[in-house]
Amino acid sequence: MGKKEKAEARAKRRKKKMIKKIAVWTLVLAGAVALIFFLVKSGAESGVGNSSVEPVNAEDWVRGSADASVIVIEYSDFQCPACGSYEPILQALHSEFGDKVGFVYRHFPLSQVHSNADTAARASEAAGNQGKFWEMHDKLFETQKTWSNQGNAEDIFAGYAEGLGLDVERFRNDIDSKEVKDRVRDDSQSGVRAGINSTPTFFINGEQIVNPRNLDEFRNVILEALKTGGQ
Repeated sequence: MGKKEKAEARAKRRKKKMIKKIAVWTLVLAGAVALIFFLVKSGAESGVGNSSVEPVNAEDWVRGSADASVIVIEYSDFQCPACGSYEPILQALHSEFGDKVGFVYRHFPLSQVHSNADTAARASEAAGNQGKFWEMHDKLFETQKTWSNQGNAEDIFAGYAEGLGLDVERFRNDIDSKEVKDRVRDDSQSGVRAGINSTPTFFINGEQIVNPRNLDEFRNVILEALKTGGQ
């Protein structure tokens, strides 16, 4: 066999190998596409990727009216600086809209990064047992920088309870009670089921929204929801 024939033979072998590689990669790609389609289809059927937030219930803390046509649900962490920055906005909106909008607070303490977040959540619930949830809620956000990195947060919160006129002994018992721990856990688990992983996260009438950048943006989102609700 001459050089020309040998070169042609080698070229044919290379071509055959290339065709085989292309065929193999085509099969792999087709399999990957099929797998992705299956996973997406399965996810849709099982509800994955279509999470929804649980509606307002009797255990929720609500500013405004729980029966309002627009319900804003916030999953929040008392030690989270971003959550703290939204508090003046939420209070301004509540003052503006009154009972036309229900503002719901749910606990989602990010204990992995905020060492006192769970204790703060329990402090608000313990105060709630004596009718002062929102007062403690406001105090915790107002003084966030004071207690966030302290090792005696529970003692600090007991001082807040005393300032609010609460029975401090009862407060201290309640903050570590199973009932209070279960409330915080239940809120947090409902957030996990809704697919959230950061705070604050907001839902309006069951739909998660992109966090508004300022008061005007948040007001406009609510106004649009009120229009949709026939207000």
